[in-house]
Amino acid sequence: MTIIQNKIKALFIVNPFSGVGRQKGIEKYLAKKLDNSKFDFSLVYTERPRHATELCEKAIKNDFNLIVAVGGDGTVNEVARALVGTNIPLGLIPSGSGNGLARHLKIPINPNKAIGILNKFNSKKIDTVEVNDRFFVSIAGVGFDAFVAKKFSGQKRRGFFKYAQIAISEYFRYQPKKFILTIDGEKLERKALFISIANSDQFGYNTSISPKAKIDDGLMDICIMKKIPMWKTIFLTPLLFSRKIDRSSYLEIIRARQVDILQKKKRINLDGESVKMSKSLHFKVKPKSLTVVVP
Repeated sequence: MTIIQNKIKALFIVNPFSGVGRQKGIEKYLAKKLDNSKFDFSLVYTERPRHATELCEKAIKNDFNLIVAVGGDGTVNEVARALVGTNIPLGLIPSGSGNGLARHLKIPINPNKAIGILNKFNSKKIDTVEVNDRFFVSIAGVGFDAFVAKKFSGQKRRGFFKYAQIAISEYFRYQPKKFILTIDGEKLERKALFISIANSDQFGYNTSISPKAKIDDGLMDICIMKKIPMWKTIFLTPLLFSRKIDRSSYLEIIRARQVDILQKKKRINLDGESVKMSKSLHFKVKPKSLTVVVP
């Protein structure tokens, strides 16, 4: 007797404006590479900010078994927002600029290879982090990080070189800011160029701000970066790409479950997207709250 198993009902949510354009051939990639003996799939395109969340919420009500974000970290954030606390897996076909979460999870940037990961349909639970009334999956940042993200968000041209151009041009003028932190109940003050709250190890673009960060350990890494003298950046910047930046005396990393940050500005970088929030930020880890398809 042959047992007919139900196919996995999958929805691909595509951001047509994301990153550097890898998503433009997604329909052809799926037709060629997705295992149609395992999946029944639909494909929708986002039309505006936060539309991906709305599409994902609708898909959950319509009993989809897999939601795939086709875009960058901002798109992943919007889709994941609706999936946190459910058992519906998030799939990734990275096509953004930084692709921080995908790189941390070792999901290929090549669309065909990423679809190959989906075909195997292996999944794991990962942490997310709640911040006030928002959340992020990979990384958040305040200070210079948020400042550059805001500048970058207004650019028509995306990608690493544009991001680097903005960061370098603004670095000379930007002055470190004072931050008041309460980390797992312990209060401290720091003057820093930026503070990154790392759930994964990735800044994006294959740069690692916290090389030992784990996305399923119930902890976030608070990465406090002092401003580096310009002549030293030539020697220290490569450490971001070689996963050795934690050896620098300019970077302090503290692991915690909760942290409050009081800052002078209201801008924060959430998974690569510039967001205006309160000057007072409360971060809390939500352990293993999101299911993700992984290699």
